[in-house]
Order: sequence, then C-alpha cells, then structure tokens
Amino acid sequence: MMRPTSALGRLFAAGFAAVKAVRPDRPIHPQGVLLSGALEVAGGPASGIALLDSPGITPVTARLSRSAGFPPGWPDVIGLALRLDTDDGAADLLLASTGWRVPGRFALTMHRTAGAARLTSLMPYRGSNGPVLLGARTAGTDPGAPGRFRPDARWDLELLWAAPRGSWQRCGTLRLAPVLDAGGRVQDTPLRFDPLLNVLPGAGTYAWTRALREHSYRLARR
Repeated sequence: MMRPTSALGRLFAAGFAAVKAVRPDRPIHPQGVLLSGALEVAGGPASGIALLDSPGITPVTARLSRSAGFPPGWPDVIGLALRLDTDDGAADLLLASTGWRVPGRFALTMHRTAGAARLTSLMPYRGSNGPVLLGARTAGTDPGAPGRFRPDARWDLELLWAAPRGSWQRCGTLRLAPVLDAGGRVQDTPLRFDPLLNVLPGAGTYAWTRALREHSYRLARR
C-alpha cells in the first residue's frame, strides 16, 4: 500500500509536471537573482548539525527568486536557494517565505520584497539532537524585490535554527551581494540546487520529507 506521504509527493509531482509543460526550463521560481557571499557561523547552542555548530566562514552562492513568477510589484512566495562550499563538497539549502511562529512556520507566505519575508526550510532536517528547522531573516536593509534587486545592494541575514515547536536560536550570519554581468547589471544563473543530492554536512533527512519531495525533484532534474 502506498504511504500517505509518498502519495502526496506523487500528487505534488503531478502538479509540478503540469506547470513544467508550460514552463519546461524552470516550472517554479522562473526568474531570479544570482548572489554570492559567505555564511559566518559564530557557534552557540548546539543544533546537532555540524556545519552550524562550529565557528567558521563558508563561501556561498545563492539565488533569490519568486515562486510563481508574478510581476515584481505583486506579492509572491520568496525563495532563497543556497549552495555552501564546504570541506565535504557542495551542500544545498532551500528556504522559502513562511510564518515565523508555530504553526505558521509550516505554511508558505507571500511578500513584495525579500526583506519583508521570514524564510525557513519548511521541513525539518535530522540532526544528532533531533529534528531541526532552519530559518533566516533580514538583519539590515531590505534589498527589495527579486525582480528589482539593486546592483549595489548588500543583504545581511541572520541564520537561525529551531526544534519544530521550539524557539529560534541564532547560529550565524549570511552576507550576500548580487553578481553583476559585464554591463554592471544584476544577473540570473542556470545553476540548479538540489538538497536531496547535495546534503548539509551532519544533517540527515527523514523518510517522510524525502517522500514528499523526491518525485518533484526527479522531474526537475530532467
């Protein structure tokens, strides 16, 4: 008998496939902004994920985007995909705009600008101390909407973790800036992010979270 999470995952994939028929390249998050910078981890209360518990600086390549691809002035689900250049290789982390408290942190929200959004991993990682949600929120100036990102913008975010129903604990800072083309314009990237293939060091996944996502991710890789 098919497990409920696997059945739901296949349902998500069917919807994803329908959108992919119209947008074959990027069904969701069709346009974005390429960013680069670093994750600075100060160390603190142990999350149970090695990358977040030891002080250090990790280079980051990122893509900020809007999920549905609505015009920049419209509210949309904000997405931030991160690729961390760790000692163990590339590690991908996907964050989306959600609520911040329980139960809102498990529901997507829509915003006009990146700085107005609170971003979370939505589903937990398996840490050595139990399930861990990751989150980020703007710590400085709002850089604006993904479609109107300023070339001179500097985007600083707090990186935090929490147990699914626990309080947020700060573990580091993300410092990002847009990558410009030869004409000094903000550019996008063809880079694809996949947290199921490029896992965070010391962070496992739960079978139910993989079952929800793996069918859609398999379609996205084609």
